[in-house]
Amino acid sequence: MFLFYIVLIIALPLYAQFKVKSTYKKYSRVRSTSGMTGAQVARLILDSNELHEVKVVESKGFLSDHYNPVTKIVALSPDNYRNASVAGTAVAAHEVGHAIQDKEAYAFLRFRHKLVPVANITSNASWVFIMIGLLFQSMNSMLGIGIALLAVGVVFQLVTLPVEFNASSRAMDQVVSLNIIRNEEEKDAKKVLNAAAMTYVAAAAVAVLELLRLVLIFTNRD
Repeated sequence: MFLFYIVLIIALPLYAQFKVKSTYKKYSRVRSTSGMTGAQVARLILDSNELHEVKVVESKGFLSDHYNPVTKIVALSPDNYRNASVAGTAVAAHEVGHAIQDKEAYAFLRFRHKLVPVANITSNASWVFIMIGLLFQSMNSMLGIGIALLAVGVVFQLVTLPVEFNASSRAMDQVVSLNIIRNEEEKDAKKVLNAAAMTYVAAAAVAVLELLRLVLIFTNRD
């Protein structure tokens, strides 16, 4: 049973990463019929939603695309920023989806943003307490503290899911209504977004499984 668990928590993220990279690679080679680069797609959607103050910049690294609600910047990786592809269009629209969420004060986005500094601290600190608690059974209370701290990170992972799915839904609505993608491109763009979403689902699943395992260890000691 434990071996199955180990395989599962390793296989899930690996499969998700493989899926997103292979899907992205495939559709980054398919030129969009609009001929618009990711940067142009992002700018068009932003302006159409009266988000003129949000900047679109080129970031560094592979699939480093993100939206920063503090600086109001949509950052796109070089391939997506410069090229006109179905994958680039989907990714750019998704990141702008987060900017639209920000504008409309989407509750889950606001909650996740507030959780970021807390989750960063508790996730790192939790394993110090967990390791002490696991090594010394007499210090089971330390394990309990570690589990409580780790739970904050799990909540962050779970809150991320509706944020990402909602951003993808907004992205598809925008690219279709603005006639940025046409016909078969809509289905292909959804494949890119669904593959990307799998990484978040896998991360959340692994986090929940690990938390449950530790909770079982803690309760069985009492």
